[in-house]
Amino acid sequence: MSTTMPSPAERRSAPSAVRARRRSRSAEPVAYDFSRPLQLSREHQRMLHVAFDGFARQTTTVFTSMLRSVCQVTLRSIDQRTYGEYIQLLDNTTYLTMFSAEPMPGRGILELSLQSVMSSIDHMLGGPGTEHQPERPLTEIESGVVEGLMQRLFSEMRYSLGPVVPLEPTVVGVEYSPQFAQAAGASDVVIVVEFELRIDDRPHRMTVCLPFVGLLPHLTSAAAPAPVSNRERAQRAHAADLLRQQFQLVPVEVGVRFRSTELTPQVFADLRVGDVLRLRHPASAPLDVAVGGTVFAHATAGTQGPRLAALIVTTPEETP
Repeated sequence: MSTTMPSPAERRSAPSAVRARRRSRSAEPVAYDFSRPLQLSREHQRMLHVAFDGFARQTTTVFTSMLRSVCQVTLRSIDQRTYGEYIQLLDNTTYLTMFSAEPMPGRGILELSLQSVMSSIDHMLGGPGTEHQPERPLTEIESGVVEGLMQRLFSEMRYSLGPVVPLEPTVVGVEYSPQFAQAAGASDVVIVVEFELRIDDRPHRMTVCLPFVGLLPHLTSAAAPAPVSNRERAQRAHAADLLRQQFQLVPVEVGVRFRSTELTPQVFADLRVGDVLRLRHPASAPLDVAVGGTVFAHATAGTQGPRLAALIVTTPEETP
């Protein structure tokens, strides 16, 4: 078997060929969209991912407890889109709950597929929650049933987004057609968070839409390090001193006791009046002074006036 060695010219051209292949595999340039001059930074993406990942975990608990069935909510993506693009993403008939996003201007949307809402109602009313559900607007009774579920979801959203924005969502309306849900202008930029909701191992879509212009200042404020002035340092030191003083005044329950003794259950079963239990506490050893099960001092028993008392003493050295 013969091996052909590359010529010097071929060896010189090899590095340039490698560089050319690397350039061809690199990412293609992306055109700058002047209609979206503001973009989410990596830090803002991370903060939203942490917040909505916690929302997904809490929502899993809400669905599982209220539907009494195996449910799972998973965060899939966080994107920056226009409101028109978000509407095109949805089905022609779905369940959109519009809410005020105070203190942010504008409105937000919590969207659930109509099939998942019908299946949830079926489960909450004691049904099997089968895959085939009617695609129609909810009746008055069904709306009352699902209202409790939505309130729980908004409560978890308020808690999960608390570190980013003190959101106080309030339901302002329900729509079934995305075209009639006028929460923003078609060209307004929004943050679209997409989840996968699994009910009985059947996947459904769930999305959250928030106004980007109103959310961006809160993201910037939460990401910026808080400046600490001399006045703030003094206030924190004063607060810490007050906390230490108050801890000195907190009442705690103190117990003065013998050392513990291990006994078998048979001994307890055979106990009679007049029986004597042999304790492991030496007669010359002081008693233990304990708080919450932790021994922190020793004392001898005595009296002070009409009451029993305990005199704190040092721990004697015991000989084996």
